[in-house]
Amino acid sequence: MLDVKLLRIVTGEEVIAELVAETENTVTIKNGLVVLPSGQNIGFGAWTPVIDADKTEITMSKIHVVYIAEVDSGIKAKYNEIYGSKLVTPEEKKLIL
Repeated sequence: MLDVKLLRIVTGEEVIAELVAETENTVTIKNGLVVLPSGQNIGFGAWTPVIDADKTEITMSKIHVVYIAEVDSGIKAKYNEIYGSKLVTPEEKKLIL
């Protein structure tokens, strides 16, 4: 499973991305999606649509990151459908007796 995180950037953008590496001063991510709120729903858009598709890792200074947080499991599953293994784990069914 991918290490998917939510990053709030000082510009106000919320980016969902795979955390590749983290040091004391930098954070490296790849396959970033910007969160696009729309009323009661949210959508996603490419965060850096013009970077080289073969070199998707971006390293940024932590000075530009407000926070890094865990992502909701439903959002993480959607991210995994887009960038991960393409395998979707079915919801657990419970037997009611």
